[in-house]
Amino acid sequence: MGESSASRAIISVARIWSLAAVGFVLLFLVGEGLNSQGGKPTGADWMGLAFWPTGICLGLIIAWFRIRLGGAIATGSLVGFYVWDLLERGTFPRGPYFILVAAPGILFLVASLLSGPRQQTSSA
Repeated sequence: MGESSASRAIISVARIWSLAAVGFVLLFLVGEGLNSQGGKPTGADWMGLAFWPTGICLGLIIAWFRIRLGGAIATGSLVGFYVWDLLERGTFPRGPYFILVAAPGILFLVASLLSGPRQQTSSA
């Protein structure tokens, strides 16, 4: 089963958005690295960082080559981050930024599901 025009369009949007999202995260990390006033992360902080931004960015990069796998990693990392934050801090993260950065992963996953069970790699 080939890709539908809808899944191709979703993949195109997800790729452009993923470039912007990973670029945003890299700019954020560089800015925070130059302005490190907060101290060193704790063990619990490292767990949160494994989900966001590491897991999400890794998933977005993988999705360029393996749409379903990358989308699942990015989406799973977002869910993991929200669960971690709820358990660690007792609340969900505030603001839309975490979801906006991970949204391309959700789009990649939706596109792979629209493409059918045999569509595992992208048509770059």
